[in-house]
Amino acid sequence: MNSMQTTQPQTTQPQTTQAFAIPAAIPAGEALRAIELSAALVTFGRGDKAVPALSETSLRINDGEFVALVGPSGCGKSTILRLVSGLVSPTSGAVIVGGREVAAKALRIGMAFQNPTMLPWLTIEQNVMLPLKIVQPFRASYRREKRGSFRDKAHALLDQVGLKGFAGRFPWQLSGGMLQRANLCRALIHEPRLLLLDEPFGALDQFTREELWAILQQLWLTHKPTVLLVTHDLREAGFLASRICVMSARPGRIIDDSAVDFPRPRNIAMTFEPDFVALNQRLRDLIVDARGVSAPVAAAEE
Repeated sequence: MNSMQTTQPQTTQPQTTQAFAIPAAIPAGEALRAIELSAALVTFGRGDKAVPALSETSLRINDGEFVALVGPSGCGKSTILRLVSGLVSPTSGAVIVGGREVAAKALRIGMAFQNPTMLPWLTIEQNVMLPLKIVQPFRASYRREKRGSFRDKAHALLDQVGLKGFAGRFPWQLSGGMLQRANLCRALIHEPRLLLLDEPFGALDQFTREELWAILQQLWLTHKPTVLLVTHDLREAGFLASRICVMSARPGRIIDDSAVDFPRPRNIAMTFEPDFVALNQRLRDLIVDARGVSAPVAAAEE
C-alpha cells in the first residue's frame, strides 16, 4: 500500500526522547514548516548489536517545497522517510510533521516506492481509489461516491499522467512505466499534504524515467504538496527538486543543503546545459568525498 494516514505516534522506546512534537507557533511572515528534524538520531538494536543508521540530523522543509535526498547507499535516506512517515521513531531528538496547526489532526501522507505494488485482482481504477476507501474524510463517503465523484477524481488523475482509457485494465496488462504512473495517481488521490517518494523510478529505463520526471513535475506544480524524494539519480534530483540535501556515508547526516534555482517548467534538454552539468558534478564530488572519508570506518567494521 503506497498511501497512508498517520497521526502522532506514542513513544515506545525508553531511550527515545521525543517522537512527534508540537512546535511553538510560527512567527508571522515565516513560511509554514511541513517537516522539521531536530538532532534526530536512529540506532537499530541495542548493546553490542546496535547498528547506527542515522547520525544526529537536523532538517527543515517548508510547506510546498520539493526536496531531494541524495548520498551513498545505506546512508540513511530511507530512514529519514520512515521517520517522517512515523514508521520509525528517533532514538533521540525530535521529528515534527505538519506543524502546530494540524497537530491534533491526522496528517494525510502519500507514498510511492520503486515497486508499484498494485493489487492484481483489482482494476487500475480500483487500485488508484484504494486510499479513498481507507483515509478520512473520504472513507466515510466511499460507498456513496465510489461510482461518482471519486471515480471522476481517479479518471482525472489518470488522464493527467497519460493513462486515459486504462482505468478498466488490470495491473498485469500494463507496462512498468504505466504502473508507476498509476502509482503516482494512487499516492495523490487523497490530496496529501506530504508526498514521500523512495526511488520511485529506479527500476525503469532511462527514457521512461525522463518521461515520468516531467509528469511528476507537472503533478507537483498542479497540486503543490510538500515532496521528499530519495534518489540515487543526480539528474533526477536536479530536474525535480527545489532543494537537494547531500548525506554522508552511514551513519548518515546532511553535509550539504543547496537550493536548485533552475526555472520551471524544466525540460530534459536543460539537463545537458553547462550549469546543470556543473551541479551534477558538484553533487557527485560531495558524495565521492563522503564515501572516501567513511572508508577507514567501514574497513574497521569489517
